[in-house]
Amino acid sequence: MTAPYPTSTYPPAPVDTRPARWAADTVAALREGARLRLDYTVRSVWRVDRVIDEIRRDGPPYEAVRRVLRGFGAYAGEVIARQTGAEWWPTDGEPCLRTPDGSFWTPMDEARRAYEGDGSLGALCREAIGGR
Repeated sequence: MTAPYPTSTYPPAPVDTRPARWAADTVAALREGARLRLDYTVRSVWRVDRVIDEIRRDGPPYEAVRRVLRGFGAYAGEVIARQTGAEWWPTDGEPCLRTPDGSFWTPMDEARRAYEGDGSLGALCREAIGGR
């Protein structure tokens, strides 16, 4: 069965540019504040996981670190985007990533799960990038 309309005439989904800014702000903040250099590699995302672990051990409430975690998630998402050509898609909540294979990824949610002790941005990157 064919579609009653040509699917190629639909415009692409709007791309959300906010996460790239959040990621860049996170890179700058960690470079200045923690003397941690992030270079948009998967290896650097594992370092971000360790920073999240340290924050969690200090015990601040989630609301106190929500924006920081959003930046960490955006950074991990930018690593995925640069490795795969994924694009950020706006949603009603936090933006998500759509990789060229059609998969959707939620790195900001993964940052929250990592803070809660039940997630890993490094593992998310490894899975999304698929062995690259």
